[in-house]
Order: sequence, then structure tokens, then C-alpha cells
Amino acid sequence: MKYKNIESSQITMVELMLPSHSNFSGKIHGGHILNLMDQVAFACASKHSGQYCVTASVNRVDFLHPIQVGELVSLKASVNYTGRTSMVVGLRVESENIKTGDVKHCNSSYFTMVAKDDDGKSVAVPGLILDSEESVRRFMRSITRQAQAKTRSKAFEPNQFVMSDHMELLKNQNAKVNFKK
Repeated sequence: MKYKNIESSQITMVELMLPSHSNFSGKIHGGHILNLMDQVAFACASKHSGQYCVTASVNRVDFLHPIQVGELVSLKASVNYTGRTSMVVGLRVESENIKTGDVKHCNSSYFTMVAKDDDGKSVAVPGLILDSEESVRRFMRSITRQAQAKTRSKAFEPNQFVMSDHMELLKNQNAKVNFKK
């Protein structure tokens, strides 16, 4: 198996935000931004793998700042982790006010992408050449995030969940437990 430099598959996409992308308050729809993020993650993963790729999962998307009509949105994607057939693509979304030049970090996210062959079967992807402390940190962060997701999912499976372990935390929430008999 071969290895590739991270830089060889990095993608930046820039798009002007139009009124057709906005909601009634003049802010850009989050769904439009998610669509753009999926496109740039696909392009980055496909460029790295040399294969058609599909989105397997999206890890947390927090919208930090609204994006206005007329702003330029930059979506930056980079492969942070490679498994056997999957890649974690890190994304950063920024908006720029064309008149003032002010740039806002709007969100970051991690898309897990899987490489597919022409028959739709998962195929091996090239590994990553980690050439900086930052690239090692991002690779290790992806490994840790995957392990945390597995632990979190397992703890809340119906056969593993113990309600009494969570009742104290539930007391401070905006919810009321009221089982009907």
C-alpha cells in the first residue's frame, strides 16, 4: 500500500452566498452549508483515495456564527486520518465580509468517508504521511474520537443501559420522568 502527503488532497472551495441560500431572517440555511461541507469532504476524500467516496458519518457540527447573504464562504478540507477503507476529513468553514474583509470561523466538523469501487464495495485507501506534530495530533485525535463514539454507543444500548445510574443527572435537566402504568 502506498502513502500520500496530506497536502496532496487538501481542498478549498469558495462560494458567494446568495439570497436563494438564505432563510427568512437573511441568514444562510445551515442545510446549505452542510451540503457544501459534504461536497468538499467528498472531493478531498476522493482526491486522496483515487476512488468515489461516500459519507459514512458526520461528527458534530456546531454553527458558531451566522453567515450573511453576500459573504464569501470558504470551506477547507484535509484528510486527518486513514483507516483501511475510510478517511476522516477535517473541515473548517469561514465566512468573509467582502466590504470589510472581516473573517469569521463559522464551524468545524469531521466527516468519515469510505472509498468505494465501481461495484460499490469498500476498497483500501492510501495511508497518510504524518510530517508534523500537528498532523500526528490530528491523526491521534481521530483515533480517540472513534474510541469515544464506540464507548458512548455501547453504554446506551438497551441491554447495557442502567437507568438508575443516570437519575441523579436527570434531576437537573428540563425533563420529568413520568411512566404511565
